[in-house]
Amino acid sequence: MGRRERKKAQTRKALADAAVRLFTERGYDNVGVRDVAEEADVAVTTLFKHFPSKEALIFDEDEDREAALVSAVRDRAPGQSILDALRSHLERTRMSFREDTPEFTALMTLVEETPALQEYLHRMWRRHETALAAAIAEATGVPEDDIRVAALARFAMESPGLAQGRENPRRALAEIFELLESGWKDSSA
Repeated sequence: MGRRERKKAQTRKALADAAVRLFTERGYDNVGVRDVAEEADVAVTTLFKHFPSKEALIFDEDEDREAALVSAVRDRAPGQSILDALRSHLERTRMSFREDTPEFTALMTLVEETPALQEYLHRMWRRHETALAAAIAEATGVPEDDIRVAALARFAMESPGLAQGRENPRRALAEIFELLESGWKDSSA
């Protein structure tokens, strides 16, 4: 990474860090983009060069996460199934962060209590799901509008949330992907 890219990344990080700090201290609705720009010591126009909206400041890794999710399918090892690639990726990225830090808890509380952030998160999540479904469709040669592709993308995206909070989240994630791989067998019939 060259000097210019490093500088851009530092500015972006300073803006995101300032936003999280100010939003969690004062409340999302009590902080404007001008406050965030001042805290990061940049102009408001610079803020908007890095982030398209106030909400995006909280989800600063949005594009990188989507690209990594799609890459997990497209760039998987030869012979590796899509489900194995997704499970490995989600285990590495979504199951590895610590939820019990005060900063993470404050951020999650902020998102849960702020309608604008909830709406942005929902739109972001659906974009990621759509991008994942497109990558799965491309990899399998089925049409993008195939309901099975959409369902697989949705279930894969939801799986870390289902696994979190379980006694053994990694095992729970593995069980979810085993179900996706083999399908549901109704033993009550």
